[in-house]
Amino acid sequence: MSSVALASTADVENYLAAHENKGLLRFITCGSVDDGKSTLIGRLLYDSKLLYDDQIAALENDTKRHGTQGEKIDFALLVDGLAAEREQGITIDVAYRYFSTEKRKFIVADTPGHEQYTRNMATGASTADLAVILIDARKGVLTQTRRHSYIVSLLGIRQVVVAVNKMDLIDYSESTFRKIEFDYRDFAKPLGFESITVIPMSALEGDNVITKSAKTPWYDGAALLPYLETVKIHSDHAEKSFRLPVQWVNRASHDFRGFAGTVAGGTVRPGDDIVVLPSAKRSKVARIITHDGDLAEAGPDMAVTLTLDDEIDISRGDVICAARAPAEQTDQFAAHVLWMAEQKLFPGRQYLLKTANRIVSATVTELKHKVNVNTLEHMSGKTLELNEVGFCNFSLSHPVAFDSYKDNRRTGSFVLIDKRANATIGAGLIDFSLRRAQNVHWQDLDVNKTARASAKHQRPCVLWFTGLSGSGKSTVANLVEKRLHDMGRHTYTLDGDNVRHGLNKDLGFTDADRVENIRRVAETARLMADAGLIVCVSFISPFQSERRMARELMGEGEFIEVYISTPLEVCEKRDIKGLYAKARRGEIKNFTGIDSAYEPPQIAEIDIDTSDIPAPDAADRIVEYLKGNGYLEG
Repeated sequence: MSSVALASTADVENYLAAHENKGLLRFITCGSVDDGKSTLIGRLLYDSKLLYDDQIAALENDTKRHGTQGEKIDFALLVDGLAAEREQGITIDVAYRYFSTEKRKFIVADTPGHEQYTRNMATGASTADLAVILIDARKGVLTQTRRHSYIVSLLGIRQVVVAVNKMDLIDYSESTFRKIEFDYRDFAKPLGFESITVIPMSALEGDNVITKSAKTPWYDGAALLPYLETVKIHSDHAEKSFRLPVQWVNRASHDFRGFAGTVAGGTVRPGDDIVVLPSAKRSKVARIITHDGDLAEAGPDMAVTLTLDDEIDISRGDVICAARAPAEQTDQFAAHVLWMAEQKLFPGRQYLLKTANRIVSATVTELKHKVNVNTLEHMSGKTLELNEVGFCNFSLSHPVAFDSYKDNRRTGSFVLIDKRANATIGAGLIDFSLRRAQNVHWQDLDVNKTARASAKHQRPCVLWFTGLSGSGKSTVANLVEKRLHDMGRHTYTLDGDNVRHGLNKDLGFTDADRVENIRRVAETARLMADAGLIVCVSFISPFQSERRMARELMGEGEFIEVYISTPLEVCEKRDIKGLYAKARRGEIKNFTGIDSAYEPPQIAEIDIDTSDIPAPDAADRIVEYLKGNGYLEG
């Protein structure tokens, strides 16, 4: 091999080594719709000579077909990849792009501006170090500008570039720029940003994007790219306490047991003392194993397998922590929630909550306040709607290991999942564990459910009667209790109308109140079943999620759903109380079956249509079900 070839090879190796060791900056572009986010990224890539010839040719061809800038290149088409985005000229999904300059590597997330896609913007911001918030110079600070700024702050981003774009459309007016700068800084004072850099620019024309523009001689700051290349991002993620959520227990052979996962904070070395949550078992790290061999140290975002000095029981979902500073554990905490679904968040409704390592059932026990994104003031409310942010108390079915979000993004965040649709409907940031989680514990009692039920010679259960108003729920439930009482059984009936005179007298008939109504009744029924009773619960209970929540509160086989499936037209003809007629006239709002939905059970243990079966026969059928399934034995 010639010396020239050797020199060339060495140059390539040196270049690759230098490139590998360059720092990485993750940033997002966000702001209101049509502020020029995609155009800005396209201009950055184009003017930095970071596009291949075929990409440029494709961009020129796409500009002719889909462009919105006349004869000029439409740089937005570089990142607007979806057909709908190109047709509408908007960003819908989050588009990630990687590029590199001599000084730094970058990953940029182009996030959508439309309000309905705010959830996608939050996804892009969740891993970013810096945010570039665009403002249309003609429009100034808008509601979506404020919303995105608040979410950026909430997600822990502390450095912001405000790009006042489309300066070419206002003749590069300094006074307009200064007013926008003042308005934004005034709004952002409570958000806790460490730095706010405001740059006048035209992404379409290239002013102040790569180099300083002569059209803004009054601006003495840097252009965008030089600023991004030199801005110092302080990441203390490696300085945090060590966390490794276990994703997989690796049993490569009978004498090997390793625990695989991605380091979520801090560093770890062989010999370090660790504690495993939730078991609190302790050990030392023996080895740090990767595909490329053992390591002397592992840090944040590294995928590793740990082996320990001791054979202790660790499962997927456990968290390995530094012994000197373990994560907290709690089943109740306060958190900020960004709601991402069309259907509302209701306190009392059960959702699935997924942390970095575990999935548990969770309920919002209280919505403390909502946040007005325009004024940042706290507002009262009973529900959260799409794109709203609220501060909530949560109760979980099982404790989880966590850190507060401000201490660790990965172990302090979670998503909420709809149990029925299995869709992500919210994102949360844990603030702190509730004191009651440490102060309130189950008290062991010598007389338990089994003993109470045995004394009554029966198996406790909850007969949950659901159906429309007028279907015959209360009539059948009353007859069932009467029959059981005549047989010497111990029973109680919770009726929808009766509990609203006491237990639930403070609740109305909105969807939020209906959810809370059923939550309270379900908890009461659970206590009665624990007392060994056969409980008849007669409620419309229109939502499947709340009936499922009630079922999950009870022991195995204790919840018996009785669907009184009498059709709406029959219920309306009966209309003993005149409620349907009033609802049809608009005199009663939120009436189930008229202007509020009823979700029929998918699989009920008992299905009875009282238009086909007389109430006494229906009651007999239910009692026979109890006999046949051993509930009246003991």
